[in-house]
Amino acid sequence: MAKDIRLEKIDAYRWRIPKSYMSGMRVDGIIYANEKLLAQAKSEEALQQVANVAHLPGIVKHSLAMPDLHWGYGFVIGGVAATDPHADGVVSPGGIGYDINCGVRLVRTNLTSEQLEGKTKDLVASLFEKVPCGVGSTGKIRLTSAEEKRMIEAGSRWAIEHEYGLPEDLQFTEAHGFLPRANADAASKRALERGKNQLGTLGSGNHFLEVQVVDRVLYREAAEVMGLTEGQICIMIHTGSRGFGYQVCDEHVKTWVKVAKKYGIDLPDRQLAAAPINSPEGQEYITAMACGANYAWNNRQCITHWVRQAFMDFFDTSKDELGLELVYDVAHNIGKFEKHRVDGVERELFVHRKGATRAFPAGHPEIPDKYQKIGQPVFIPGSMGTASYVLVGNPLAMEQTWGTTCHGAGRMLSRRRAIQATKGRQIDKDLEKQGIFVRAKGRRTLHEEVPEAYKDVDEVVKVVDAAGLSRRVARLRPIGVVKG
Repeated sequence: MAKDIRLEKIDAYRWRIPKSYMSGMRVDGIIYANEKLLAQAKSEEALQQVANVAHLPGIVKHSLAMPDLHWGYGFVIGGVAATDPHADGVVSPGGIGYDINCGVRLVRTNLTSEQLEGKTKDLVASLFEKVPCGVGSTGKIRLTSAEEKRMIEAGSRWAIEHEYGLPEDLQFTEAHGFLPRANADAASKRALERGKNQLGTLGSGNHFLEVQVVDRVLYREAAEVMGLTEGQICIMIHTGSRGFGYQVCDEHVKTWVKVAKKYGIDLPDRQLAAAPINSPEGQEYITAMACGANYAWNNRQCITHWVRQAFMDFFDTSKDELGLELVYDVAHNIGKFEKHRVDGVERELFVHRKGATRAFPAGHPEIPDKYQKIGQPVFIPGSMGTASYVLVGNPLAMEQTWGTTCHGAGRMLSRRRAIQATKGRQIDKDLEKQGIFVRAKGRRTLHEEVPEAYKDVDEVVKVVDAAGLSRRVARLRPIGVVKG
């Protein structure tokens, strides 16, 4: 079906699915891609999902997709949609995803690649030992039920108060690591059980902890503000809300088909099931989702603490000597109330970002003072053997995409197909030949997450740069990877 979608070319990096394509579409679909990435998207149902999202009640302006788009649950991964709470706008759990507040943070160091010469493999082994990872992994933190509830309501200031980080870390975390609508009473007993012992764990799948080298600086002024220089060692952490967030999403997507019917919401895909934002069901989900977001920020904060400890132990020196400063932390699976200008008037909208990263420009009041002149840092992770990127938000993103850019390379092969394509290969040995040392809980993960399962991250990032959504600052290449 997707192959038959009539696309209108807007310019070199934007394509339109007109709302006349399908009865019930309330707005056009807009895809950011070049010819190569668009051809890849046409091979699956991703474009159809962009059209499906355009049916959501209260959707404003467009159903959007970033250049890393690929098929997801209900919403395309790489999808963005804003709905108006004051005009019958809805919230759709599929538009935020199962891994609520999956996101990325970057920690800079004072180390250079020369100082790690001959030590990387041992450093990766130390990180692997200190940061729990893998399917169902449990952490070093044991929470009582009451403490877990306090944690998900407080956001990542809970971690700071318990000495799993530094007060300034909150300043450099999106939303200061806290969504205010969180209420633990909205979290089910099962979600609380799943999350109780997983805090401070990496998990599995595409999540990772990487030791990286700043390979190339592309925007020197912004790099200097962030404290990034060529040859420098950084650590990138990519994970989310673990079993807690998964459970929150799962419980709602399984029951919301009936909820959508209750409110007369007719959608082309049952996976898009939605409820009015201002309904009891909509408010309950948003409250539970906020708990999941706060869990994820605490999770990345606690992992940062273990990473700092691992570096200090390994190099037998202090944090001040090593640097180990948080550059920023940004989410890419989240729903948030934000103020945006629509037809010249500021309105409060509910922005769904699923596999898409907030990219606010210079001068935006929600970004730290340190970044006011350059824009919000954005991190686009690669895939184990490929580069990652640091970017900053551009003003055009506020006009076109609700201040949003891409979130990664985007899958091309399913996990099953990736395993089949790499049968008989030793992925860790292949990567070691490229100077990348990998430690993983299981070999299956390495086959599922093999670099060729993903699109070309360089190509994806070029599109959002050329389209004016975000500007490339630096390219980082991996030298050490911890996987679940």
